[in-house]
Amino acid sequence: MSNTSPSTMWFIGYENNTSSPGPPARTLTKAQTLGYDLITTLLTTPVLHARVIETVCKYLSQSADDVGTDRPLPLISPLTPDDTELAPGDNNTGLVVRISPWLDLGSADPVIAHVSRQVFNLEVAYASFCGIQHVLVSGPVPDSDETQYARALLEALSVSAHLHFFVMLPMSGESEDAGSDEQHLAELARDSYTPNDRGAVLEDEEQDDVNADSSLNTWDLWDGIRTICDYNSRLSVALELPRKLPHQFIQDRWYSEPVRAVVLQRTTFIRNTAGFPVLAKPHQDYLNQLMRLRLPPCILLSDVGALELVANEATAVEPTPAEAAKHSVEKPTAHLQYIRHLQQNQPPLPTIERFGQGYQDYMQSPLQPLADNLESITYEVFEKDPIKYDWYERAIALALTDLAEALGADTEIVVAVVGAGRGPLVSKAILASKSSGVKARFWAVEKNPNAYVHLQRRNMTDPLWDKRVTVIKTDMRAWKGPVIDGQVRKVHILVSELLGSFADNELSPECLDGVQHVLDHEHGINIPQSYTAHATPIATPRLHTDLVGRAGADKWEIPYVVMLQQYDFLATLDDTRTPDVQLTWRFSHPVPPAVLAQAEARKGGSAEHGGAGGAVGGDGGNEHNSRYCKLKFICQSRGTCHGLAGYFETVLYTSKAGEKVELSTNPVTMEAKSKDMISWFPIFLPLKTPMHVPDGAEMEISMWRQSDDRKVWYEWVVEVYIRPAGKRVRVGMSELHSSRKNGCLM
Repeated sequence: MSNTSPSTMWFIGYENNTSSPGPPARTLTKAQTLGYDLITTLLTTPVLHARVIETVCKYLSQSADDVGTDRPLPLISPLTPDDTELAPGDNNTGLVVRISPWLDLGSADPVIAHVSRQVFNLEVAYASFCGIQHVLVSGPVPDSDETQYARALLEALSVSAHLHFFVMLPMSGESEDAGSDEQHLAELARDSYTPNDRGAVLEDEEQDDVNADSSLNTWDLWDGIRTICDYNSRLSVALELPRKLPHQFIQDRWYSEPVRAVVLQRTTFIRNTAGFPVLAKPHQDYLNQLMRLRLPPCILLSDVGALELVANEATAVEPTPAEAAKHSVEKPTAHLQYIRHLQQNQPPLPTIERFGQGYQDYMQSPLQPLADNLESITYEVFEKDPIKYDWYERAIALALTDLAEALGADTEIVVAVVGAGRGPLVSKAILASKSSGVKARFWAVEKNPNAYVHLQRRNMTDPLWDKRVTVIKTDMRAWKGPVIDGQVRKVHILVSELLGSFADNELSPECLDGVQHVLDHEHGINIPQSYTAHATPIATPRLHTDLVGRAGADKWEIPYVVMLQQYDFLATLDDTRTPDVQLTWRFSHPVPPAVLAQAEARKGGSAEHGGAGGAVGGDGGNEHNSRYCKLKFICQSRGTCHGLAGYFETVLYTSKAGEKVELSTNPVTMEAKSKDMISWFPIFLPLKTPMHVPDGAEMEISMWRQSDDRKVWYEWVVEVYIRPAGKRVRVGMSELHSSRKNGCLM
């Protein structure tokens, strides 16, 4: 079923590989008339190519012995009007200018490399002068020096502060880019600078290793380029999709990269039963996935018919029925029309993506609800969750039923919602009482003075509440408990929603420790009863690039809340690409009284209770909430680790009959436990220096939850090991990252 309006806009371009396309502005107007949004155009004409080839040939025809030593390298004079038809213009934003595809920036021959860099810099500077925003650069020539190529790009990035570079690379295998039919400078490289092992014959076993290792070769190339260019935000990929998509892990890897253009060659398309060009279902799915990114790529249609032919479509003679039946005539814009058809029929966005529009890959510092008073809009965002509060209602209803059975049907159950905010859990508790038929009295405890006003008004005006809720303004840790008939009583069910993206990062353990004294010692129930934090290593160039561009020395030491979108799991369990997400630590409530008693005694600083204080400062009164873990992951395919993704799971309540109500943001379990829950985004713990992870490497992650009794923070270290000849060797180790300066205040 098609959507009446596409969920995202698609910008579709025509890749114009004609050596003499004519004035770009005129060609762009022609293309836009046909329905294209943009075109690529060669920046220079064959005149420049001929001049450069002549200069190089003349230089190399002289004695080769003194080339580059006793005499200077050849120089290319500045561009002339004959060299380019591009000119400054208001409509240039619709142009993606293609750098001459016959350059060899990474040539081992110093003459070829020097000339290529000169022409490259001349073209880049002129494109910037003309107001061009995007330039398309062919990837490195096979067997050329990729490092030298990347260095040339790094230099070009400094030419203009606004110019964006698309590096054209195939997703896998060889590029199908037609490029140019003009002579390539690589063909002029001298024999002494060309590889002499191209014809080497590999043993069968070696050849198998090469074939198994080659699936990520193009990505390796890109990884090296962007590393040398320091993850520059103006450097991205123009990705060529092959006729047959490679293995899923290759698709996932490229999905995580900054792909800003998708190149579809004519050969990428297949024919449907009616003879029209279409994409195979895997290509459609992958394209739709890319186009849902926060920054979706443009689509470039390459080699799909000469634009001059397309422009005459309006006057073309319609095919006869017999010709159409034989599929002998194809509309010149058939490929464009098909892509527009896909645009109009995009699949509906999943619930989480609809909710998170605009938040994808946007890093936010975690909330500090104890230190700060939240605004109403913050509460409102959380209250839109279609799952969480219904699950809480189920958990409360089960707890009420169990308590009524244990205490007697006539017992009035005391329910307290601590950290009540604007009261959504209070409403769910009242509804749970009605649905279960168990009598209950309700308290709402909130420290935020502004939310306290809202809770009081709601108690007076909300028909569901009907003035039955006692609203208390205090920090929950200072609350003495509910007062009934002049006496302080205990709470039977203590309900809270203090969890953060990493379970405990908003100090749920510390808050619930502080309010546990109001809970009935024998029958008291905490909702949630327990929660666990989970982590896995990920590749996310998008977030690393974002952090590179941010100010502040401590930007690498902050656990960020982020709706992860453009990333790749480095450790997976099987061919289904199920991520290996491992448990870091667990918290359960209520805490054994002996543990809290010792923590309270330590606050006094007496010798018998550890008078030396805590391990990381303070008196050690909160050390029982410290945690440490060491996780081990196997990474089947090589990649680059940019940080750790963190998730949580929680058991809200397990009934006496064994019914369990759980919430999860863990991608392995969330579908089964709380599908479509939107209240929490994952947490991201970055690495200052990205770590290369070889094929089959082992990753060890050490993590700490630390506390000095005033605040809580995290620390993390990542190590990489390989096993050559069965011996375990460490090949990489990150620095110790610590969020102590940005810890969560208690």
